[in-house]
Amino acid sequence: MIYDATPCTLGEGPLWHPERQELFWFDIIGKRLHRKGWQWQFDNFTSAAGWVDARTLLIADAKGLFRFDLESGTREAVAALEADRPATRSNDGRADPYGGFWVGTMGIKADPGAGAIYRYYRGELRQLFAGITIPNAICFSPDGTQAFFTDTPTRRIMRQPLSDRDGWPQGDAVPWLDLGAEGLNPDGAVIDAQGNFWNAQWDAGRVACYAPDGTFLMAVDFPAIQTSCPAFGGADLRTLFCTSATEGLSDDNPDQGKTCATQVDATGQKEHQVIL
Repeated sequence: MIYDATPCTLGEGPLWHPERQELFWFDIIGKRLHRKGWQWQFDNFTSAAGWVDARTLLIADAKGLFRFDLESGTREAVAALEADRPATRSNDGRADPYGGFWVGTMGIKADPGAGAIYRYYRGELRQLFAGITIPNAICFSPDGTQAFFTDTPTRRIMRQPLSDRDGWPQGDAVPWLDLGAEGLNPDGAVIDAQGNFWNAQWDAGRVACYAPDGTFLMAVDFPAIQTSCPAFGGADLRTLFCTSATEGLSDDNPDQGKTCATQVDATGQKEHQVIL
């Protein structure tokens, strides 16, 4: 169940690199990128990544997007992201089926409405949604027609239709799943190859799976209570990974903040490649 025993203050952004067959994830507060048995230290809060090629990631941090060479450790700026706003940082993000990269920002102190969700696509960084407090659950349907996201405090998952030509939002986002009645806090999410939505639920110690129509199907429990973001990986994409966090906790559970993994009866989507 424990994939990596390194505790993260705020684990986030797990990414299974399909060419390297490796899992990468972040400790946002620790300003680190992790892989099993190795880590890279950065100067700013880092939170999410997409893969560009076998040795390069596109990484989001508190000031922008940059190319990161996994072999040499060198970086190259790609686009500024609220670089003039020192009170915000990046949060959840994921590559879309069209080669774009979506990423959310938020206040470092989770200031209400201080964040937004952006998309980087072929040299253009465009703000898609403003007034976001804690952006999460950015993921995409297998057919590329829908994007999903949440502002965690609202406890609502939103669904956004996409253009089938270039993947930009088309029309308005609409509520798809409301977790308010259950008191659940939606965090990171990923969609499997069958279109089921797998959502890490903060303070619930689980990743819950919902059918394409929003019907609850099952939940996978993890030993860490603050489950933050899932990812599918492994050679057959049937391993469900999940990051977690120690932030704000004072209990003596030794598994808090660790990165977990378990086999599930589902197959994930291969993570999409970012096209720069």
